[in-house]
Amino acid sequence: MEARTPAALIASLAAVLAAMVGFQVGAALSKGLFPAVGPEGAAAIRLALAAPMLLALARPWRAWPRAAPWIAMIGLGLSSAAAMLFFYLALARLPQGIAIALQFLGPLAIALAGSRRPADLVWALFAAAGVWGLVGEGASGARLDPVGIAFALAAAGGWAGYILFGRVAGRAFGASAAAFATTIAALVIVPFGAAHAGTALLSPALLPLGLAVALFATALPFSLELYAMPRIPARTFAVFTSLEPGLGALSGLVLLHERLGATQICGLAAVIAAAAGAGWSSAAKRPRGASADASEIPLT
Repeated sequence: MEARTPAALIASLAAVLAAMVGFQVGAALSKGLFPAVGPEGAAAIRLALAAPMLLALARPWRAWPRAAPWIAMIGLGLSSAAAMLFFYLALARLPQGIAIALQFLGPLAIALAGSRRPADLVWALFAAAGVWGLVGEGASGARLDPVGIAFALAAAGGWAGYILFGRVAGRAFGASAAAFATTIAALVIVPFGAAHAGTALLSPALLPLGLAVALFATALPFSLELYAMPRIPARTFAVFTSLEPGLGALSGLVLLHERLGATQICGLAAVIAAAAGAGWSSAAKRPRGASADASEIPLT
């Protein structure tokens, strides 16, 4: 159901842009929870509040699939948990734009995997150059935290697993896949958050910020992208969403006053170019008329 008029396409692209902005704002707001409950507690609060929101939005009990692939769904939930927890751990140690860009290497690797086309080698080289630019120079010339880099790469692995499992689970569960995955992730992460933060997770003072994080970082992006993806050509969607690391850097600058060095900005641009090119190339391999998979909505 792709958009048939320029106005409809613009409205769909605006929805995707709003979803990406919402995610980046939510990621920035999450840092406000770190001093009180740490990254583990922040992830627990977000998931504990986001899961009921998504279940109410998707209402999966209305269309329960037969022979549901629960192994793939559990894998999707565990991958989502890993992607979120490691991303928050990275976010506590790295500027937001860099954490997002390194996490993007997960879906980028999936897009390039198994490719034999010379053009895709170019995107891989762009990605390698981007990573060198990002980690070779810290913000304002300072050295980046290597543990934070490791956490960001672990988050990239979680996102890659999320895509692979999501392709199977998404075909069976459709729009309910994200709600189920978030619920499974909450069951995994909340005990970790409770062990780290204890009763601080129950502080009423954290509830407004926690609700804002769950809304902006999960429920809002999910609902907007669910609306937009069937209405946008797959390659357009892939290229448009590749702008997310740039939005992450902008959000970090505006909301968190995180400044990137010149080399890092060049590296960020290279990662965006690699993600856009690989996304365009990967989407071109899909059957004509196919849109982006609903299971590829980012949960982290």
